[in-house]
Amino acid sequence: MTLQVGVIGTGMIGQDHIRRLTKVLSGVQVVAVTDIDRARAASAAPEGAEVFDTPQALIRSDKVQAVVICSWGPAHEEQLLDCIAAGKPVFCEKPLVTSEAAALRVMEAETAHGSRLVQVGFMRRFDADYRRLKAVIDGGSLGAPLMYHSTHRNASVPEGLYTSEMPLNDTLVHDADISRWLLDDEIAGVEVRVPRRNSRGKELRDPVMVLLHMTSGVIVDVEISVNIAYGYDIRGEVSCEQGLAALPNRPAVVISDQHGIRQAIPEDWRERFIEAYDQEFREWIVAAGQGTATGPSTWDGYAATLVADAALRAVDSGKREDIRMTRKPGLYDRPAQAAA
Repeated sequence: MTLQVGVIGTGMIGQDHIRRLTKVLSGVQVVAVTDIDRARAASAAPEGAEVFDTPQALIRSDKVQAVVICSWGPAHEEQLLDCIAAGKPVFCEKPLVTSEAAALRVMEAETAHGSRLVQVGFMRRFDADYRRLKAVIDGGSLGAPLMYHSTHRNASVPEGLYTSEMPLNDTLVHDADISRWLLDDEIAGVEVRVPRRNSRGKELRDPVMVLLHMTSGVIVDVEISVNIAYGYDIRGEVSCEQGLAALPNRPAVVISDQHGIRQAIPEDWRERFIEAYDQEFREWIVAAGQGTATGPSTWDGYAATLVADAALRAVDSGKREDIRMTRKPGLYDRPAQAAA
């Protein structure tokens, strides 16, 4: 059976997912698209796909069985609530939503529905190297984790489109989510330190150092540098009681010649995580075909929203800002079940 999917938002990430769903993966067909720019949607639409005027019309269409949301963050809440009301599985690119109140409303709607429908696009969980790192931590051979170091470096970001708040309310969410997942722990508090500013970033607050205080006592330090010049460099290392475990450099090929010994650096997120994006959609397609969702949940999106909010408070206060989460609904503790 082929899953019939509608895509909301046909910007850079939306177009990349359409390519993935139409040219790379099997068992899926993009049958509908929509975008605030109708001409862009029409240009991105695969042959035979219908271009809808609004997200609501696409979600409610009988031909659409599942939805991929790639629109801008403030639009996500309404679109997610419409998908849940229609009982349709939905893959939502991060951020889940842009406020704690909105996350709670989405969680309430999904809980009332009675089964999971939402998967959030935290693709690092599907990266083979991160999965191996988690297996080492969970295996216990190195003892309990004590510290986790997470590095997130971009060569550059689009001038005028990336603001000083975005390292904390957009970029940080990936490091926060992967820390929660790797350590099987929640984040209790956030601190932010701002070192000397990178002159390449001009008006941006860049780089920043973030400390995530986990409920277990583990401390996670996150370096975010968005104008590092040399490439897209993602690193992770866990320090445990009896040793260390770290991600390998990507790509792994090492070149030795008259210029020395070197490795290439990925240019951007698409190159570094292309296989992870493919794998997250493979798993989503299987679950959505059964009328449900697995992978990062609405709860995980809610947690990331709280971390971003706390980080923005912390950069202003200069102090640790605590995170207080609502009680976790049982829906997010049990395995996803196929819809009846």
